[in-house]
Amino acid sequence: MEPSQFQLSFAAPERRIFKVSELSKRVRERLETEFADIWVEGEISNYRPAPSGHLYFTLKDESAQLRCVCFKTSARLLKFRPEDGLQVTARGRISVYEARGEYQLYVELLEPRGVGALQLAFEQLKKQLAFEGLFAVERKKPLPRFPRRIGIITSPRGAVVQDMIRILERRHKNLHLLVYPVRVQGEGAAEEIINGLRHFHTAPPKGTAVDVIIIARGGGSLEDLWAFNEEKLARAISKCTIPIISAVGHETDFTIADFVADLRAPTPSAAAELVIETAEQIEQRLAAYESNMRRAIQFQLLQRRQELTEWMAGRGFQTLRAVVEQAAQRADEATAQLTEAALLALRNARRRWERHDAVLQHMDLRGRQQRARLQLGQLSGEMGQHMRMLLGARRRSLGPLLAQLDSLSPRRILERGYAIAFDANGKILKDAAQSGEGQPITVQLARGRLAVNVNKIIP
Repeated sequence: MEPSQFQLSFAAPERRIFKVSELSKRVRERLETEFADIWVEGEISNYRPAPSGHLYFTLKDESAQLRCVCFKTSARLLKFRPEDGLQVTARGRISVYEARGEYQLYVELLEPRGVGALQLAFEQLKKQLAFEGLFAVERKKPLPRFPRRIGIITSPRGAVVQDMIRILERRHKNLHLLVYPVRVQGEGAAEEIINGLRHFHTAPPKGTAVDVIIIARGGGSLEDLWAFNEEKLARAISKCTIPIISAVGHETDFTIADFVADLRAPTPSAAAELVIETAEQIEQRLAAYESNMRRAIQFQLLQRRQELTEWMAGRGFQTLRAVVEQAAQRADEATAQLTEAALLALRNARRRWERHDAVLQHMDLRGRQQRARLQLGQLSGEMGQHMRMLLGARRRSLGPLLAQLDSLSPRRILERGYAIAFDANGKILKDAAQSGEGQPITVQLARGRLAVNVNKIIP
């Protein structure tokens, strides 16, 4: 076969050109397929929470680092607060942030290494609130010595509330117990406890004000007691103006509420015993106070009596006696002076009275009064006689006038047989023409009147 019979051809390889966004997309799809659910261990650094609620940080070890993001929906489920230097294990998926061409871990779950998330969250919140002063002793309010109304915030079911009520009723029969029922574990339990605190701080009818509040729950795991470790409950307790006793769990259990409350009781039953003494204890305390007071008073009396005895035996008493004697002598002198001054004032007053009496005697007002009385009697007699004479003269002059007036009286005319006629309007008829036939008229006689009708008019 000749060489010319062979034809050699070399085809150039086809070039595949990607756009940046296309390549980023392909890489993201490959990474998300192969690393859809992985666990990564490392140390947090460059931790940066965003205002949106998302968390940004880097996981690193001795030789590499990985960018991470935890979105708000996953971040709000974290029980602890991430911080730089914390060793954690993160679960999530690897993907590419195409805007910068960087691959990063999208964290869905974050757990601290070496200690549980709840325990770490407990320690972090405890440290933060202690730094803010919420655990300070000086802000603790004293419990009332004799509370009359006690508010209990706890679950209405279970032995805790029954034990507390039984203990309190045994210690004092007249206590007023108010139970606010709440859930003591699970989602929303902290909010219900906060509502109970608000209820006991509000006056009726919307609330019930009490003297002291007990927050109680039986024992349990850290997860069961977590409602009492939430920050919002701790801050609500710190703002309360009513003293609060925290009685959560067993004696070895501690919660954030225990540190913020005004008093921590190791158990709910112990809280019922701490909130108020028994009647017998109060009586014993009063008896002890009375005995101590009696002894103190007796001691003071003995001490003062001894001091008085020593003082009377010494120069002090002699000095006091001399002072008293001089004071008594000065009092006698003052009394004598006062008596002499009073007698002198009385003598002067008597002399003035005698002078005035002599003047009155000289004026002889009683004689002048007697003469005036006689003169007044004489004038009264003369005036009476003059008035009688004047009245007689007036009576004699009025006699003819009265006779003349009586003779001219219309009644005297009527007595002689005359009459007076009146029309229907009461006017006197002087002319027959003033009336008409059939019209009524009235006729006045000397005694009585006649009502008649005109039958005929005679001119």
